[in-house]
Amino acid sequence: MNILITGASGGIGAELTTLLASNPAHTIVALARTKIATKTSNTIPYAFDLQKDNYKDLFSFVSQSVGHIDVLINNAALLISIPFAALSEQDWLDCYRTNVIAPAQLIQTVLPILNPLGAHIVNIGSMSGVEGSQKFTGLAAYGASKAALHNLTECLAEELKDTNTKVNCLALGATQTPMLAKAFPEHKTGISPAKMAEFIAHFALTGHHFFNGKIIPVALTTP
Repeated sequence: MNILITGASGGIGAELTTLLASNPAHTIVALARTKIATKTSNTIPYAFDLQKDNYKDLFSFVSQSVGHIDVLINNAALLISIPFAALSEQDWLDCYRTNVIAPAQLIQTVLPILNPLGAHIVNIGSMSGVEGSQKFTGLAAYGASKAALHNLTECLAEELKDTNTKVNCLALGATQTPMLAKAFPEHKTGISPAKMAEFIAHFALTGHHFFNGKIIPVALTTP
């Protein structure tokens, strides 16, 4: 099984890469802004900036490296923690480019090489973007961009309903990552990146048999 993961250099993405690569039947294409150290022979690292680099080049690399993709995990994200009144236009653009536009562009890029017999696109969302969930000062741009990613998931599931590709989104709650520490320095949670990666990996490999176009909360606390 060929799996493409973004944001693979740290936090949940790094744990996902290591966990999924522990199965020799998997080949992992691991994207990060800087090339990550290869830990296993079945991990293919690729330095790629989701905001700046050429998606045609990425397509060529992935198609030549693995031929097709079975699972895409859009894990990379940008969190900007600034009070609403102080947010600049660039802050909004950066948040949306990383959290919405980049996943959309990546999905467009790999559509021609998704396994026609069955593929699963997993977008990693956030409880910050779930309608009716608790909201927090400073996370307006982040929460709004994740809400857009959630909606994109539903739209793509409809567009691809006549194919064997399923699209779902996991709206994560508090996980003890550097991103959580940036937004909530004093908050501690019992969910480690490794533990959350276990859940995401299992869902990525099996969830498309049960879900399509769903936004699924994965949270004990928010935060």
